[in-house]
Amino acid sequence: MHVIRRCGLLAAGIAAAVCLPAASAAQPAADAPQVTFAKDIAPILQRSCQQCHRPDSVAPMSLLTYEEARPWARAIKARTQLRTQRGAMPPWFLEKDIGIQHYKNDPSLSEEEIGKIAIWADSGAPLGNPADLPPPLDFADEDEWTIGEPDLILESAEVVVPESAPDKWTSLGLVPTGLTEDRYVAAVEVREFNDVPRRQASDTVGGRYVFHHMTYSSLIPGDGDRENSVRWPIHEVGRNADVFPPDAGRLLSAGSALDLETAHLHANGRATRAHLKFAFRLHPKGYEPALRQGRRLVGNGVDIDIKPDQGEQQLHAYRVLDDHTKLVSFEPHQHAPGTRMCLEAIWGHNIETLACVAYDHNWVKQYIFEDDYAPLLPKGTILHIIGWLDTTAANRNVADPRNWSGGGRRSVSNMFIDLGESYVLTDEQFEAEIAGRRTRLQLTKNDHVIGCPLCQVEFLPRDAAADNQNDQQDDQ
Repeated sequence: MHVIRRCGLLAAGIAAAVCLPAASAAQPAADAPQVTFAKDIAPILQRSCQQCHRPDSVAPMSLLTYEEARPWARAIKARTQLRTQRGAMPPWFLEKDIGIQHYKNDPSLSEEEIGKIAIWADSGAPLGNPADLPPPLDFADEDEWTIGEPDLILESAEVVVPESAPDKWTSLGLVPTGLTEDRYVAAVEVREFNDVPRRQASDTVGGRYVFHHMTYSSLIPGDGDRENSVRWPIHEVGRNADVFPPDAGRLLSAGSALDLETAHLHANGRATRAHLKFAFRLHPKGYEPALRQGRRLVGNGVDIDIKPDQGEQQLHAYRVLDDHTKLVSFEPHQHAPGTRMCLEAIWGHNIETLACVAYDHNWVKQYIFEDDYAPLLPKGTILHIIGWLDTTAANRNVADPRNWSGGGRRSVSNMFIDLGESYVLTDEQFEAEIAGRRTRLQLTKNDHVIGCPLCQVEFLPRDAAADNQNDQQDDQ
């Protein structure tokens, strides 16, 4: 449980220095037990690597067996020691010395695990006793959906992308849902289906796909009021399925259609035919959500002025919350120059860092907070995002360090936004969430939960609060 015990003043939002081990620290002591693949490394690969590093998945090599992993031992050591820097594996860039540290589906490695990998690689990458190997994982068939059996599957129009061509941004039109009554969605998953041979080797993730991303919404055709449309999480290569909180289903209206507003298509070195499938798992008929979806949180698409050949540039954006808000996820989105983003909450005189992540435009990540650590922010809180950018030659994601860039959709332009999901709470819901969290986490008066500035407040029952307010008015 990431709860701070107060000892004197808490300097919220200040990161402690991280002391990385010296290179010799990975060398085993003379009497240290041997680190082997079977006993030590295979469990790490199963938990944090094999979901991608297996045949027909997005990674360029399989790491399911010792024979497959052994040739990559030194590369595995090098990538894992990057920790949160660009190119790190597994691609989880959350900084572990600041902010909230409780997230769903966290594949990151502990310092002990990183050390074991280094020892294993430096000692010849031994197999060890095959009897120590864990049972192999049973991966779902590639045609199965991770959200379970969908209730509704919709398909985009097919696109044909030449072997070599410039990137393209285009609408793929409307896809009718066929629904005759309103239904609420519990989970959605979007996948690309194409004619790239499944066993074909690829040096990059992009080599297996032609859709970089798809921005889409649902609407009633002919309704000119865009305010009535429902935004859906952006599909991006490698993104997990989106499972909404049980009390916060998202609406697909009767007679609606998916508006496939913007597909970003890129060539992958092979003439490719492809389309997207949108799989929805629905709540039962009659379900009504208790929580209302919040709008996109905070970002800056106008005042973006990225200077050429300059490191440590910063962008800032702010937003005041009009309602009590529960943040479900943090999803930094920048473009090639982006190297880091932090999310702060300003409440009264308190400034608290909720999360900081390194940013690598090759691996756009969504960081979903565990339920009892998702920020609960009262209305009036100011959300602040800070982005760091590097246009020097040290940032290999930048095509040409000499170029100035502003805001825009193209990859050579820039974006600066938190795409995380949020939900709006009424006074009653906000107070109930805080009371439940205080009980579940067994908080004492000396505890501080990051992102919950009112977690120590015990609210009066609603009737008692109203009586107390009336008494104060009578006294006046």
